[in-house]
Amino acid sequence: MILGDDCLNNFKSRRSLRTLCSEVLVLLASAFVLAMAFPGFMTDDGIAPLVFIALIPVFMVIKNTTWKCVWFHGFIFGLVYYFFFNYWLKGFHSLAIVIAPVIKGGEMCLLFLALKAVDEAFPKKGYIFKGAVWAAYAFLAENWFAGYPYGNIVYALYPYRVLYQIADITGIWGIIYLLVFPEALVADYLYSWICKENPKFKEWFKSNLIPFIVWAILVVASVIYGIFALAYWTDREPSSTMKIAAVQHNHDSWKGGYKTYRSNFNNLKRYTTESLSTDPDLIIWSETAFVPSVAWHTTYDAEGTVWEDIHDLTIDFVDYAESIGVPLLTGNPKSVIADPSLPPYDEEGNKNSKEYNTVILFQDGEIKGEYIKQHLVPFTEHFPYEKQLPWLYNLLKAMDYNWWIPGTEPTVFELNGVHFSTPICYEDSFSVLNAEYVASGAEVIINMTNDNWSKKASAEWQHAEIAAFRSVETRKSMIRGTNSGITCLVVPTGEIQDPMEPFTMGTHTYTVPVYSQEDYDNTFYVNHIDLFARIAIYVSEAVLVFWFIKKLFFLYKSFKDRKELLS
Repeated sequence: MILGDDCLNNFKSRRSLRTLCSEVLVLLASAFVLAMAFPGFMTDDGIAPLVFIALIPVFMVIKNTTWKCVWFHGFIFGLVYYFFFNYWLKGFHSLAIVIAPVIKGGEMCLLFLALKAVDEAFPKKGYIFKGAVWAAYAFLAENWFAGYPYGNIVYALYPYRVLYQIADITGIWGIIYLLVFPEALVADYLYSWICKENPKFKEWFKSNLIPFIVWAILVVASVIYGIFALAYWTDREPSSTMKIAAVQHNHDSWKGGYKTYRSNFNNLKRYTTESLSTDPDLIIWSETAFVPSVAWHTTYDAEGTVWEDIHDLTIDFVDYAESIGVPLLTGNPKSVIADPSLPPYDEEGNKNSKEYNTVILFQDGEIKGEYIKQHLVPFTEHFPYEKQLPWLYNLLKAMDYNWWIPGTEPTVFELNGVHFSTPICYEDSFSVLNAEYVASGAEVIINMTNDNWSKKASAEWQHAEIAAFRSVETRKSMIRGTNSGITCLVVPTGEIQDPMEPFTMGTHTYTVPVYSQEDYDNTFYVNHIDLFARIAIYVSEAVLVFWFIKKLFFLYKSFKDRKELLS
């Protein structure tokens, strides 16, 4: 690894090709190592300790490189990291494995530029602020239109539950800071050592002792808090319990047509009937487990159209769901009239409808409640830039992408006195959404997911481990009902319990601990959603403003010195 060429030539405008290539190679290796910290193509468990060292070379490269190169380095790192991390996206669509890494690469262009500004603003103590900048980036990257929480470095910590129990206070944002700080600090020392700026470790350590002590105190305090939190929530008696039977039918519901829908329904019925012997309070199917829209086909007669068989299948569903005598919660696309001036079907049998990705609570022969997915998957479920990017919109449409309309409300269902919400698919990855469910009254989180298309157990485990952090933030139990995995129970400590084997069919009844709003106060995080993320943003803004002012000052001073020299 050659990083020192520019250390001794900081004022040179041109850099050697050798240095540039070495930086790129270091970033490629770091991106691969970071991806390996998570469940992936090499191991379904991931190699979690790698997250503690993977960013050290990254910070060294950022410190060493130039402004002309740093944005490119950010793009390369993000592109390669997400290519390895999200390798399973090719199972969804060949274009998805390109779009996601490119978007994340673009985001990391901005991250690397901000980190470079930190280095210029604080050449000796920049590591103090890099954790805040990284946390701010992670929050903003999660909450814009193309928000995609996967790949956040904090989720690699899942095996070390004691380290992230403070998420009920800071969310994941405070943990990011504690994780990034030591890597940025070590990177600064190694960079100084390579550049021969400060070869004596004792002197360097002494000059950075106070920030290190503060960080160490915070880490020790977090660990102690984690030990007590694990003990508290392990021994705590729930307000009540709720028996929930989850059916895993191991099929991507969208693959096929009527015959497939009928076959899936038969499998769902078979395992649902089997689960009745456990006397559940609620039965759950996965996201879009039953494809034909119950709301549409119970409202409009499809006789004489191509939808007649689908209509009859829907009526069979209604009859069966009513016959079991237990409330059924299932993913089911909702279709509503798009143009009220036109009939439900045209002469060719095309539906006059607009579509929503929905969860319905079916009880006593009717829909008792529904939740519409709010955060749709960008470029696959939702594309709001039809007018701005018509070429991309038409390309995606030509490749059989279909769009949903997003919902706007964090619905809270009620059953037998228990209140619950139902994030759909990767909505369980978003901190703010799940905190809003709980703030609105939810006492249990029920996630409905279709990940069958991935065909990779590592993808299933990535999703489940991300979801586990939501239980820690909110201190609420989560039940995951999936079509292929990981169907499981997540308790308030973040522990995944009784996972069903991925890519198998079956049913499992979970006794879900319910921590009511009356007996257990909401966590600090729920009461102050993303407070620490906003703090990280404010700190980052202050640092960048300081850098800008400092830059202007040096430019002014340089201009003044040049003017005096000429005079």
